[in-house]
Amino acid sequence: MKLSAQWIRDFVDAPVDEHQLAEDLTSIGIGVEGISGEGPNTVFEMEIGTNRPDAMNHYGVAREGAALYGVELKPLGTSAAKAGNGSGASGTAEAVPFPSVVDRNVSAAKGANDINAENAALKRSSTQKHASADFEIHIDDASGCARYTAQIVRGVKIKTSPERIVNRLALVDQRAINNAADASNYTLWEMGHPTHAFDLDLLEGKKIVVRKACAGETLKTLDGIDRKLSPDDLIIADAKKPVALAGVMGGFDTMITNRTQNILIESAWFDPGAVRKTSRRHGLHTDASHRFERGADYGATSLACSLVARRIIESGGGELDGAQIDAVARELAQAPVVLRISQVHRILGSKVETHEIIAILKRLGFELVPEPGSEPRFSVVIPTWRLDIEREIDVIEEVARLHGYDKFPNTLPAFSGAVIEAPHKTKEEKLRSTLLSLGYNEAVSLTFISHQDAETFSSTPVIELENPLSEEASLMRSSLVPGMLNMLAHNLNRGTENVRLFEIGDIYQASGAGTTELRRVCMGATASAIKHDLPAGDVLDRSKSDSDVDIFRSFKGAIETLLEQFERKSLIFDSQIAIYYALGRSARALIDGEVIAQFGVLAPEASGNRKLRQDVFLAELFADRLYRHQLREIRYQPLPKFPAVERDFSFLFADEVTFDKIEGAIYALRIDDLRSFDPAEIFRGGSVPAGKYSILLRAKFQSFERTLREEEVNDWSAQVVAALTKLGGTQRA
Repeated sequence: MKLSAQWIRDFVDAPVDEHQLAEDLTSIGIGVEGISGEGPNTVFEMEIGTNRPDAMNHYGVAREGAALYGVELKPLGTSAAKAGNGSGASGTAEAVPFPSVVDRNVSAAKGANDINAENAALKRSSTQKHASADFEIHIDDASGCARYTAQIVRGVKIKTSPERIVNRLALVDQRAINNAADASNYTLWEMGHPTHAFDLDLLEGKKIVVRKACAGETLKTLDGIDRKLSPDDLIIADAKKPVALAGVMGGFDTMITNRTQNILIESAWFDPGAVRKTSRRHGLHTDASHRFERGADYGATSLACSLVARRIIESGGGELDGAQIDAVARELAQAPVVLRISQVHRILGSKVETHEIIAILKRLGFELVPEPGSEPRFSVVIPTWRLDIEREIDVIEEVARLHGYDKFPNTLPAFSGAVIEAPHKTKEEKLRSTLLSLGYNEAVSLTFISHQDAETFSSTPVIELENPLSEEASLMRSSLVPGMLNMLAHNLNRGTENVRLFEIGDIYQASGAGTTELRRVCMGATASAIKHDLPAGDVLDRSKSDSDVDIFRSFKGAIETLLEQFERKSLIFDSQIAIYYALGRSARALIDGEVIAQFGVLAPEASGNRKLRQDVFLAELFADRLYRHQLREIRYQPLPKFPAVERDFSFLFADEVTFDKIEGAIYALRIDDLRSFDPAEIFRGGSVPAGKYSILLRAKFQSFERTLREEEVNDWSAQVVAALTKLGGTQRA
């Protein structure tokens, strides 16, 4: 996400420039990936962890900066408008500061949960009614909505927002709509709590009800789409109809328009699980749902409501109608965490002084209450915005990151056990070094894939994730191919044409009541990368103008080079391959009769929506099978002293006769002095009949003990001709 550096500085006087501020924030886990713009238009490209929704806004980042530098965090001055006096005059402003880190450190009596002080005095009820406003809030689903705060503003003029608001929203890639919608959006990006504004006159029955949807109900959302609601959807409704998907998106029929005069502002706390399910069910991901799914601040609803009301009145006039209506269905209070100073020292491996530990945690908004005992320990009260803090180790991590990871000495933990080396480490290192020498770069992909990829690239039982990140990553991978294709596509889509990658990793399969992990090696290369390395004029099949066969042959050679590193009795190739490879441009490799690898060109229909702009070659090696073979020992044999004799054989064969059949027939002759038998040239077309090809085969005979005689070479040549003729070949003159 993008955040404005100047906006952050509204709340903290950081004693460093923008680049140092970005570096310092990153060092404490508030990642700044890049900086753009300059001066007041400087923007930070932020990478905030999903467990830190409190920092997904300008005030949250400022809070971290204030704690880091030990400076004051300026309060969010709400200047909330007072309730109207009935005369029709606009409300005046009243400063209502948001409790800051410094505020909480002034007196021990001010706890970390001061933000909830006003709530403690409320009558805890699932329904709150404010008589002067004559409007009711009902929370029927307390599990889905713990708190719902509302404020009515009357006599508002809807118009364009002030230039300052428009410009600041533009800095974070937000489009200005009108002063009411922008007030809500601005507040979200400023302090992180989502709000929504309804046209009060379009709400029926002077009532808001937070409930589950009824079967058959529909809602037209702000994007203009009519959505069929599920009984599992948490919704906001008036007395007669749904008016919003809770925590996700408002309704079209109650949205703010140029005709709007009276507004109801909503600020609530919705259950993360309920929002996540509704968001996914309807395929909606909004700025609001992004925050609610990760956990909003239960104590911030009143403040957010006041901020939005103030900004609407400042830009569009109007007055508050009564005080806020604050309905609380259930209290959310995190249990205090016991922090032992001895555990801080043990975990961090360095003695951080107790007074520094206390100072760090107080700057972050925690309250520490000493506990009796023989060793120093504290009961740590967690601020409402830090939903990620649940255990003692979480508090210790806060101490570590603010103290500075770079201040801890580099030490290894104490170890008294035995080191167990991976059983196939040497073999895997041999594969890795060979692939690197062949020009392939090692890469690592996600271990999750989609259902569609699982159906396309594997046929084994899959393992479902209970809480997947997305539909595209809902299964444990049952093949390395999807990840390899994603990495190849990523490079191709960014202008890198010559790509060669490999990955060594595990795949996962369901096996009865358990699971099985199998080792795999996956290679991926673009056709242009392989063709780039072909020697000029090195064309085996001259009937192929673009040398497709030679590219495939080169890729096959890389597979052979890998497999040559292992002992075996036989290595043969056949054409029985998986359906996602292109027919005629793919093969399997078998060592001693067992399938060890499958490889070839990816079939176009298997590429899915990856938009690959050229042919892609893939290879899958079944490493668990390959590792059953020992690494080949290097054996020295002196070069023969006696000359070799070569003979060429030109034959016509039907297309059905593949070279592996030809090679097998020749080596079945068991001619001891036959050193090699290779294809020299292949030709189709011209005088060669359709369905056939002409092939020039070259045999090399050589003895280690003597010079070969002409008659014995002729005898072997006759055997070769007879074997090729038996295969259906016709010798050419």
